[in-house]
Amino acid sequence: MIAIIDYDAGNIKSVEKALVRLGQEVTVTRDADVLRRADKVVLPGVGNFGDCMQNLERFNLIPVIHEVTESGKPFLGICVGLQLLFEESEESPGVSGLGILKGKILRIPERDNLKIPHMGWNSIHLVRRDAEGRVIDAKNPTAGETGRLFRGIPDESYVYFVHSYYLQAADESIVTATTEYGVTIHASVEKGNIFATQFHPEKSSDTGLAILRNFAEL
Repeated sequence: MIAIIDYDAGNIKSVEKALVRLGQEVTVTRDADVLRRADKVVLPGVGNFGDCMQNLERFNLIPVIHEVTESGKPFLGICVGLQLLFEESEESPGVSGLGILKGKILRIPERDNLKIPHMGWNSIHLVRRDAEGRVIDAKNPTAGETGRLFRGIPDESYVYFVHSYYLQAADESIVTATTEYGVTIHASVEKGNIFATQFHPEKSSDTGLAILRNFAEL
């Protein structure tokens, strides 16, 4: 069973619908015991970083999120769910994130030809690594291994983004996909049992469903 954390954030229903479409047993819950019993847990969300952290605190979800991520259970953050896993965001100065992963969330810089928020389809570059974790030369796009969410996904596939802030991970060895939008955006990360995407797989057509299927099959 896959549990989706309900903390009054946007876009939860579309994640549920996508996973059900893949034939998964899904529950939307803020019950700590249900989250502990789940096989996998998803933290989705669209909204303000500070407001989302406040909601997690209000529903007493922060301790169980730490418990679940430390248990080794597969855990997926989506959009704001990715951002909340890190330490802080320029969107909400003074508000601490969950701090499960190291890094900052920064505002996408203004550019004359770029609209903020970044909203729409962008291609992602999949980071491939050798057995020692070293990045494979981008000129050899089939060598090495991608992150586990991207098995069977072609490099430069298009996925759907909606955000004004982006991740700058402190440890680039956890980055599994990037995209370009004025700056290089860390679009997906993986560390052990923890996975996260800045883009919305549930809104990313067949590519997104394939990514969610890879998570469901972990």
